[in-house]
Amino acid sequence: MSIRHDFQGYATSAKEEKLEIKNTFASLEIGVLKETSFQENRVSLIPNSVSILCEKGHKVLVESQAGLKSGFSDNDYIKAGAIISSKENVIISDYLLKIEPPTLSEIKLMKSGQIIFSAVQLSTRNFEFFDLLLSKNIISLGFEFMADKMGTYPIVRSMSEIAGKTSILIAGEYLSNQNGGVGLMLGGISGILSTNIVIIGAGNVAEYACQAALGLGASITLFDDSLYKLKRIQTNVSKSIITSTLQKSQLLNSLIHADVLITALRQEDDSSYVISEEMIKLMKKGSVVIDVSIDQGSCCETSVLTNHESPIFTKHDVIHYCVPNIPSRVSRTASISISNILCSIISEICVEGGLENAIIKYKHLRSGVYTFNSMITNKIISSRFNYDFKDLNLILSIR
Repeated sequence: MSIRHDFQGYATSAKEEKLEIKNTFASLEIGVLKETSFQENRVSLIPNSVSILCEKGHKVLVESQAGLKSGFSDNDYIKAGAIISSKENVIISDYLLKIEPPTLSEIKLMKSGQIIFSAVQLSTRNFEFFDLLLSKNIISLGFEFMADKMGTYPIVRSMSEIAGKTSILIAGEYLSNQNGGVGLMLGGISGILSTNIVIIGAGNVAEYACQAALGLGASITLFDDSLYKLKRIQTNVSKSIITSTLQKSQLLNSLIHADVLITALRQEDDSSYVISEEMIKLMKKGSVVIDVSIDQGSCCETSVLTNHESPIFTKHDVIHYCVPNIPSRVSRTASISISNILCSIISEICVEGGLENAIIKYKHLRSGVYTFNSMITNKIISSRFNYDFKDLNLILSIR
């Protein structure tokens, strides 16, 4: 053939690349655990993703009723090709997928050398959690640390989008008469002044909350001490919003006129809150506080942790919604989003012949690893819990 004579180098390269992929492909055993944490309704893989993985030759075990709270039955998973099994069988899968971090009792059931994908939730971790993972030589990847090729954190960003947009819908619920509110429609209509929304923090949650609120016609004032973040949101939402640094006089004036306050700013030190109790006292009767950051250190002094069953309380005539894990409120949407991301990552891993090959090749995937065999490979964890930090790049370079 002429291609052999004229383009021999190109033909050989293409052939070698194809053979390399074929030789390194790995069939994986993947386990999907049922979530046991309080009011956690999400599932890590939905049936559609299971079907994709099974068609590629992977074995997927799903704990019975793992997807029930997100609207996916065991029969849905069976039709997709999964094997429905007990917790004891699923938990020893080579690759284990969870939403919440594994409990101590679950880690004890795991076998040595497993690979687990889950959230980390550092604010609720302790030494025993990491010690157990290390003692079992578990390779752990955390949602909070897992980046993509663009350098963003896809699962964190996805859940932030859900939390931000849902927070506006929740605010609308509690402003209405139906839920004991003052009877305001969130947003605005012709001839009536728009609802005033104050947002504290200018991260991803705030950005998506702005998008949802602007779509309904609300007026927004956004506070953060980062001028870069404030400018970024102004650029991204492409609509007029009022922004300000966290100046007390400006903040106080905005809160007096606010119908809704959304707090999406993590407070490391609770000795001085951004939103004091005295500020809450000056807000309108029947106004609503949605504390999105309640599980990460609230910046509002009057916030107290609530749950999906009893989501609100009223203090100083202001309704407070302080439920952590807002995405679990819309668990089907959240599960589909997480599943799509994890399915893509698992597919990437299998093409490379397993996790170790994949993290050698892909820096973005390597960033998610926080325990590798018996070593802590994440600087944040090593610093916070006083573990010796081991650079994963160096570890892999000598293998």
